[in-house]
Amino acid sequence: MGLNIIPAARQSKIMELIKQNGLVTVEALSKSLEVSVITIRRDLSLLEEKGVLERTHGGAILTQKVEREFNYSEKDRINPQQKESIGRAAAALIEDGDTVFINSGSTTYQVIRFLEDRKDVRVITNNVAAVADFGGRSGVEMILTGGLYRYQSNCLIGDFAINTVNQIITSKIIMGVDGLCFDKGLTSPVYQEAGITRSMMDRTQGPVICVADASKLGKVTNFVIAPLAKVDIIVTDEFFDEDLRYDLEALNIEIIKSEGK
Repeated sequence: MGLNIIPAARQSKIMELIKQNGLVTVEALSKSLEVSVITIRRDLSLLEEKGVLERTHGGAILTQKVEREFNYSEKDRINPQQKESIGRAAAALIEDGDTVFINSGSTTYQVIRFLEDRKDVRVITNNVAAVADFGGRSGVEMILTGGLYRYQSNCLIGDFAINTVNQIITSKIIMGVDGLCFDKGLTSPVYQEAGITRSMMDRTQGPVICVADASKLGKVTNFVIAPLAKVDIIVTDEFFDEDLRYDLEALNIEIIKSEGK
């Protein structure tokens, strides 16, 4: 049956399967559609050129364009347990004595929550929500960048914030993103926030740590922060698709999967 399907219909079937599964392998598609591996690879290359998927080692992942920005309260309700476990795992990477950039977002909020046992740690952040709820914890010095308050994302933006960032050098950055994919890299729906995070990365002399639940992989928003290869560590959740590990580790990115409750 599969051998007689015209290319357009076969490619439509491939997209149907990838939308169902998020990620597909060449071997599985070859068996399902009863065509050669070479034919599937050709189809995937054509679909990648159209921007609807990204090729991975041995398969492909769906490219999902995020059409609108979710406000902070909406984001906070998406995958809350995964974000909490990611926050705990990422906070464990911050050592006593570190100076760390942490950007805005509901996942980075969770990172700051779990810093209560650190000593002599200095955090520079534009994440107003996290600072407001942090309280007084003697081992952590919290420095706000200052800047224009942006209600939708509960953070600080603008030239004032960037100028503050540009006067600081840190040992680590922990950054949240709205989209993470191989081709487009790390993205944000807000150009001002993308600019601040980019400046934070530029002023970091140590590891670049990205915190992202599994649903962020393959998503693309409007403004590029940086190429994926700029990341040293991705802290994600237990639902991370292991088929992506090879491609990420080929970029020298370490994957840390947090443990759910």
